[in-house]
Amino acid sequence: MSGERLTHFRFNALLQHEDWLSPAYVGVDEYGLIQYLSNQPPPEGTALESIAGYALPGFQNAHSHAFQFAMAGLAENHPDGREDDFWTWREEMYKCALLVGPEEAEAIATMLYAEMLRHGYTQVAEFHYLHHDMDGKPYTNLAEMGERMVAAAKATGIKITLIPVFYQKGGFGLDPQPRQRRFISNSIDDYFKLLEASKLVIKDYQEASLGFSVHSLRAVNFQDIVKTLEHGPKELPFHIHVAEQKKEVADCRAFCGQRPMQWLLENLPVNERFHLIHSTHLDDEELNRLIATKAHVVLCPSTEGNLGDGIFRMKEFYERGGHWSIGTDSHIGLNPMEEFRMMDYRQRLVTNRRNTFKGDAARYLVNEAIESGRNAMGLSWGDHFAINQPFDAVVLDAKSPLVAASSLKNLLSTMVYTGDSSCNLGTIVNGRWVVKQQHHHDQSKIKRKFISTLKNLKSR
Repeated sequence: MSGERLTHFRFNALLQHEDWLSPAYVGVDEYGLIQYLSNQPPPEGTALESIAGYALPGFQNAHSHAFQFAMAGLAENHPDGREDDFWTWREEMYKCALLVGPEEAEAIATMLYAEMLRHGYTQVAEFHYLHHDMDGKPYTNLAEMGERMVAAAKATGIKITLIPVFYQKGGFGLDPQPRQRRFISNSIDDYFKLLEASKLVIKDYQEASLGFSVHSLRAVNFQDIVKTLEHGPKELPFHIHVAEQKKEVADCRAFCGQRPMQWLLENLPVNERFHLIHSTHLDDEELNRLIATKAHVVLCPSTEGNLGDGIFRMKEFYERGGHWSIGTDSHIGLNPMEEFRMMDYRQRLVTNRRNTFKGDAARYLVNEAIESGRNAMGLSWGDHFAINQPFDAVVLDAKSPLVAASSLKNLLSTMVYTGDSSCNLGTIVNGRWVVKQQHHHDQSKIKRKFISTLKNLKSR
């Protein structure tokens, strides 16, 4: 392709799986695909944008409940004499879910996705279970609420994997509660109709794709979970919550005589397209069997910490070759670097050792999050950046003090272990800046709509 038809960038360096490309010249075609990638400049006279920054691959947010961004920070008042845990927090979440209509959901998701982009996420897996109207009745368009998530992604420029969630029960063997009424698909047939409707709504946005899901073992009849996998799509990534809370494990054992992960591994065709969210409470046998399936775990450290879920057995999982991605779940935190640090530091605290990961810890964290994160979206390709692949990147400021003073050898660890969003120059999706100098290109409009929406909800 002629260089004249490409948009060219020059960066101080660009991160690949094994090393930095430095300097880095990137040429992107009109579709946002990389057509030139080299440490040598393009032909003399080629116009290019020279950036004093380092390009990292855009991150994948593999687990999001967008509507919960509206309640971020609101469940932190803990009255004397009342135990506060995941289950009491869940009651506050239900209240939030019953306030948010289609317009409000879109405004909240649009603000959230703009913030994800500002922090360096370029793709999101929207684990979407807010399906019906306030009375629990399906909208005329069964995927109305999912369509609003896609509209929010399109408005901001983030790429989205919409994951309609099958949610049927109120707990193990329990009927759904009235406050869960917006989530419920009564049967497999109802869920598959929702999934088909969701296929239609993603057609309006080229950067939207589809996954499918069962919320959790406690939320769907066991036999229906098995049938959903038997009759569901075979090519899409499958996401499910599992073993997040100790009470969940105890309730599952009381109900069926098995732990959640134990039942899942023995009754479902678990493989590399499975993305098992949280997986906090695993015994030795479950950990080993899970790793053998090559399934991925989705970790959400900021939310798991906020909810008091527990600490995933990351060091053992890593040492035995397990694979994981990251998500922000309830969106109490949105910085991927912070998720990495929390993941590592919790292991340091429980092991009293600093070497959770062998060798270059920062490189391992970024590489694993990118490769497994892409898998969670239903995508896969070789290096972080490659010819004929989209140019999606978060660009870090080369003039940031610690970064500016660092060699390439120590650059990534400096970014991961000391960085925050103030170090980000911006975010590029499909070769186009969508965030620059901390501002989304449509920031003012998005922010005004979001603030107005939340004030009208009167929930804060």
